[in-house]
Amino acid sequence: MPSLLFRRGSHVTAAVTHLRGADRKLNWLIDRAGPFTLKVNRDRYGMLVRSILSQQISTKAARAIRLKLEASVGGLTPAAITAASDTTLRAAGLSAQKVTYLRDLTLHVSDGRLALQRLHRLDDEAVIEQLIAVKGIGRWTAQMFLMFSLGRLDVFPYDDLGIRSSLRELYGLSDLPTKAQSLEIAAPWQPYSTIASWYLWRLSDLKIDPKMDASQYPV
Repeated sequence: MPSLLFRRGSHVTAAVTHLRGADRKLNWLIDRAGPFTLKVNRDRYGMLVRSILSQQISTKAARAIRLKLEASVGGLTPAAITAASDTTLRAAGLSAQKVTYLRDLTLHVSDGRLALQRLHRLDDEAVIEQLIAVKGIGRWTAQMFLMFSLGRLDVFPYDDLGIRSSLRELYGLSDLPTKAQSLEIAAPWQPYSTIASWYLWRLSDLKIDPKMDASQYPV
Protein backbone atom coordinates (compact mmCIF):
# COMPACT_ATOMS: atom_id res chain seq x y z
CA MET A 1 0.00 0.00 0.00
CA PRO A 2 1.36 3.47 -0.87
CA SER A 3 2.60 5.60 2.00
CA LEU A 4 0.41 8.36 3.34
CA LEU A 5 1.28 11.91 2.47
CA PHE A 6 1.43 15.07 4.48
CA ARG A 7 1.86 13.50 7.90
CA ARG A 8 5.57 14.05 7.84
CA GLY A 9 7.40 16.96 6.29
CA SER A 10 10.08 14.58 5.05
CA HIS A 11 7.59 13.06 2.60
CA VAL A 12 7.02 16.40 0.93
CA THR A 13 10.69 17.37 1.02
CA ALA A 14 11.70 14.10 -0.62
CA ALA A 15 8.95 14.45 -3.21
CA VAL A 16 9.83 17.99 -4.22
CA THR A 17 13.53 17.13 -4.41
CA HIS A 18 12.73 14.17 -6.67
CA LEU A 19 10.41 16.19 -8.93
CA ARG A 20 12.93 19.01 -9.31
CA GLY A 21 15.57 16.56 -10.44
CA ALA A 22 13.30 14.47 -12.63
CA ASP A 23 11.59 17.17 -14.70
CA ARG A 24 13.01 20.56 -15.71
CA LYS A 25 9.58 21.95 -16.63
CA LEU A 26 8.14 20.94 -13.28
CA ASN A 27 11.13 22.45 -11.53
CA TRP A 28 10.24 25.80 -13.08
CA LEU A 29 6.60 25.45 -11.96
CA ILE A 30 7.61 24.60 -8.40
CA ASP A 31 9.67 27.80 -8.29
CA ARG A 32 6.69 29.80 -9.53
CA ALA A 33 4.02 28.21 -7.36
CA GLY A 34 5.95 28.03 -4.09
CA PRO A 35 5.64 25.54 -1.23
CA PHE A 36 3.36 22.54 -1.34
CA THR A 37 0.48 23.33 1.04
CA LEU A 38 -2.16 20.67 0.49
CA LYS A 39 -3.76 19.28 3.65
CA VAL A 40 -5.57 15.96 3.89
CA ASN A 41 -9.31 16.34 4.42
CA ARG A 42 -10.23 13.85 7.15
CA ASP A 43 -13.98 14.26 6.48
CA ARG A 44 -14.27 11.39 4.02
CA TYR A 45 -17.97 11.77 3.29
CA GLY A 46 -17.64 15.52 2.90
CA MET A 47 -14.68 15.00 0.59
CA LEU A 48 -16.73 12.81 -1.73
CA VAL A 49 -19.53 15.37 -1.73
CA ARG A 50 -17.04 18.09 -2.66
CA SER A 51 -15.64 15.95 -5.46
CA ILE A 52 -19.11 15.27 -6.88
CA LEU A 53 -19.89 18.99 -6.77
CA SER A 54 -16.71 19.77 -8.70
CA GLN A 55 -17.41 17.38 -11.58
CA GLN A 56 -17.32 19.11 -14.98
CA ILE A 57 -17.42 22.68 -13.63
CA SER A 58 -14.77 25.19 -12.64
CA THR A 59 -13.20 25.19 -9.20
CA LYS A 60 -14.66 28.66 -8.56
CA ALA A 61 -18.21 27.57 -9.45
CA ALA A 62 -17.93 24.36 -7.43
CA ARG A 63 -16.69 26.27 -4.39
CA ALA A 64 -19.61 28.69 -4.59
CA ILE A 65 -22.11 25.81 -4.77
CA ARG A 66 -20.43 24.01 -1.91
CA LEU A 67 -20.57 27.05 0.36
CA LYS A 68 -24.23 27.66 -0.50
CA LEU A 69 -25.05 24.00 0.11
CA GLU A 70 -23.34 23.99 3.49
CA ALA A 71 -25.25 27.10 4.52
CA SER A 72 -28.56 25.65 3.30
CA VAL A 73 -28.41 22.24 4.94
CA GLY A 74 -26.16 22.92 7.92
CA GLY A 75 -23.10 20.94 6.86
CA LEU A 76 -21.95 18.18 4.54
CA THR A 77 -23.04 15.15 6.56
CA PRO A 78 -25.17 12.12 5.65
CA ALA A 79 -27.85 13.25 8.11
CA ALA A 80 -27.98 16.77 6.68
CA ILE A 81 -28.18 15.59 3.07
CA THR A 82 -30.82 12.99 3.94
CA ALA A 83 -32.96 15.59 5.67
CA ALA A 84 -32.69 18.13 2.85
CA SER A 85 -35.33 18.15 0.13
CA ASP A 86 -34.44 17.92 -3.52
CA THR A 87 -35.72 21.46 -3.88
CA THR A 88 -33.24 22.68 -1.27
CA LEU A 89 -30.38 20.88 -2.94
CA ARG A 90 -31.31 22.23 -6.36
CA ALA A 91 -31.61 25.75 -4.95
CA ALA A 92 -27.98 25.50 -3.80
CA GLY A 93 -26.97 25.05 -7.43
CA LEU A 94 -26.87 21.28 -7.86
CA SER A 95 -28.09 19.76 -11.09
CA ALA A 96 -30.79 17.09 -10.89
CA GLN A 97 -28.13 14.54 -11.79
CA LYS A 98 -25.84 15.59 -8.95
CA VAL A 99 -28.75 15.45 -6.50
CA THR A 100 -29.21 11.82 -7.56
CA TYR A 101 -25.50 11.19 -7.03
CA LEU A 102 -25.54 12.66 -3.52
CA ARG A 103 -28.60 10.59 -2.62
CA ASP A 104 -26.93 7.38 -3.76
CA LEU A 105 -23.67 8.20 -1.96
CA THR A 106 -25.56 8.95 1.24
CA LEU A 107 -27.53 5.70 1.00
CA HIS A 108 -24.37 3.65 0.47
CA VAL A 109 -22.73 5.25 3.51
CA SER A 110 -25.82 5.03 5.70
CA ASP A 111 -26.54 1.36 5.03
CA GLY A 112 -22.89 0.33 5.37
CA ARG A 113 -22.21 -0.76 1.81
CA LEU A 114 -19.49 1.89 1.66
CA ALA A 115 -17.47 1.73 4.87
CA LEU A 116 -15.55 4.98 4.54
CA GLN A 117 -13.55 4.58 7.73
CA ARG A 118 -12.05 1.30 6.51
CA LEU A 119 -10.95 2.39 3.04
CA HIS A 120 -7.47 3.42 4.18
CA ARG A 121 -6.68 -0.27 4.74
CA LEU A 122 -7.04 -1.00 1.02
CA ASP A 123 -4.64 -0.38 -1.84
CA ASP A 124 -5.43 2.29 -4.44
CA GLU A 125 -7.22 0.09 -6.96
CA ALA A 126 -9.30 -1.60 -4.28
CA VAL A 127 -10.41 1.81 -2.97
CA ILE A 128 -11.38 2.84 -6.49
CA GLU A 129 -13.37 -0.38 -6.94
CA GLN A 130 -15.32 0.31 -3.73
CA LEU A 131 -16.09 3.89 -4.65
CA ILE A 132 -17.18 3.45 -8.25
CA ALA A 133 -20.03 1.21 -7.05
CA VAL A 134 -21.72 4.49 -6.07
CA LYS A 135 -23.73 6.20 -8.78
CA GLY A 136 -21.90 9.23 -10.13
CA ILE A 137 -18.50 8.25 -8.76
CA GLY A 138 -16.09 7.32 -11.51
CA ARG A 139 -12.37 6.85 -11.56
CA TRP A 140 -11.66 10.61 -11.44
CA THR A 141 -13.74 11.17 -8.30
CA ALA A 142 -12.18 8.11 -6.68
CA GLN A 143 -8.73 9.47 -7.50
CA MET A 144 -9.63 12.79 -5.87
CA PHE A 145 -10.54 10.82 -2.75
CA LEU A 146 -7.25 8.93 -2.81
CA MET A 147 -5.31 12.18 -3.10
CA PHE A 148 -7.20 14.56 -0.87
CA SER A 149 -8.77 12.32 1.76
CA LEU A 150 -6.40 9.35 2.05
CA GLY A 151 -3.29 11.32 1.09
CA ARG A 152 -1.99 8.67 -1.28
CA LEU A 153 1.39 9.44 -2.73
CA ASP A 154 1.38 8.34 -6.34
CA VAL A 155 -1.96 9.23 -7.96
CA PHE A 156 -2.06 10.80 -11.43
CA PRO A 157 -5.55 11.77 -12.71
CA TYR A 158 -4.47 11.86 -16.34
CA ASP A 159 -7.96 12.58 -17.70
CA ASP A 160 -8.54 15.65 -15.50
CA LEU A 161 -9.12 18.65 -17.77
CA GLY A 162 -7.11 21.00 -15.56
CA ILE A 163 -4.18 18.58 -15.54
CA ARG A 164 -4.32 18.13 -19.31
CA SER A 165 -4.56 21.89 -19.91
CA SER A 166 -1.53 22.51 -17.71
CA LEU A 167 0.41 19.77 -19.47
CA ARG A 168 -0.34 21.37 -22.83
CA GLU A 169 0.83 24.76 -21.62
CA LEU A 170 3.84 23.67 -19.61
CA TYR A 171 5.22 21.28 -22.20
CA GLY A 172 4.33 23.36 -25.28
CA LEU A 173 1.96 20.84 -26.83
CA SER A 174 -0.22 21.80 -29.78
CA ASP A 175 -3.32 20.18 -28.29
CA LEU A 176 -4.52 18.57 -25.08
CA PRO A 177 -2.42 15.47 -24.47
CA THR A 178 -3.80 12.00 -24.95
CA LYS A 179 -3.74 9.47 -22.15
CA ALA A 180 -0.61 7.93 -23.61
CA GLN A 181 1.15 11.30 -23.88
CA SER A 182 0.15 12.25 -20.34
CA LEU A 183 1.42 8.99 -18.89
CA GLU A 184 4.70 9.34 -20.77
CA ILE A 185 5.26 12.85 -19.41
CA ALA A 186 4.33 11.78 -15.89
CA ALA A 187 6.43 8.62 -15.75
CA PRO A 188 9.50 10.37 -14.22
CA TRP A 189 7.37 11.77 -11.41
CA GLN A 190 6.74 8.39 -9.81
CA PRO A 191 6.37 7.71 -6.93
CA TYR A 192 5.26 11.30 -6.26
CA SER A 193 2.61 11.89 -8.94
CA THR A 194 0.13 13.33 -6.44
CA ILE A 195 2.39 16.26 -5.59
CA ALA A 196 3.24 16.83 -9.25
CA SER A 197 -0.48 16.90 -10.08
CA TRP A 198 -1.10 19.46 -7.35
CA TYR A 199 1.51 21.73 -8.91
CA LEU A 200 -0.12 21.35 -12.32
CA TRP A 201 -3.41 22.59 -10.87
CA ARG A 202 -1.51 25.50 -9.34
CA LEU A 203 -0.44 26.62 -12.83
CA SER A 204 -4.04 27.63 -13.55
CA ASP A 205 -4.34 29.35 -10.17
CA LEU A 206 -1.29 31.47 -10.88
CA LYS A 207 -3.05 33.01 -13.85
CA ILE A 208 -6.49 33.42 -12.28
CA ASP A 209 -5.79 34.14 -8.62
CA PRO A 210 -2.16 33.74 -7.41
CA LYS A 211 -3.30 34.11 -3.80
CA MET A 212 -5.90 31.34 -3.99
CA ASP A 213 -5.81 28.98 -1.00
CA ALA A 214 -4.67 25.73 -2.61
CA SER A 215 -4.54 23.81 0.65
CA GLN A 216 -8.20 22.79 0.31
CA TYR A 217 -8.41 21.30 -3.20
CA PRO A 218 -10.51 20.26 -4.97
CA VAL A 219 -13.14 22.82 -3.93
